[in-house]
Amino acid sequence: MEQTLYEKVGGQEAIEKVVDYFYSELVLKDETVSHFFEHTDMDKQRRHQAKFISFALGGPNQYSGKSMAKAHANMNIQPEHFNAIAKHLHDALAHFNVEEPDIDQALSKVESLRNDIQYK
Repeated sequence: MEQTLYEKVGGQEAIEKVVDYFYSELVLKDETVSHFFEHTDMDKQRRHQAKFISFALGGPNQYSGKSMAKAHANMNIQPEHFNAIAKHLHDALAHFNVEEPDIDQALSKVESLRNDIQYK
């Protein structure tokens, strides 16, 4: 039986490390996107994002949040913001030695959400 991408990257614990690095070292230090998180409970955001990414990578469906469109309503996320976040996710996964084909697979799932996130 083939491993899911979730299992391949190391499961929930590994994803939580990726998410922490993603926000702490990349997103929150990037002035082009950090303002989206100024009034955000980042502990809650990290937990929520870890559940979402886990599900997106084939792990257990623990994601029970709002739809992507509702979660990003009134944020007016532009293509450059979406692209910056996707690049940060790429770089966070690469930082933890996830192989490029696996990163591409993860980012294709993120890309499939572009229309639900941009311009909302």
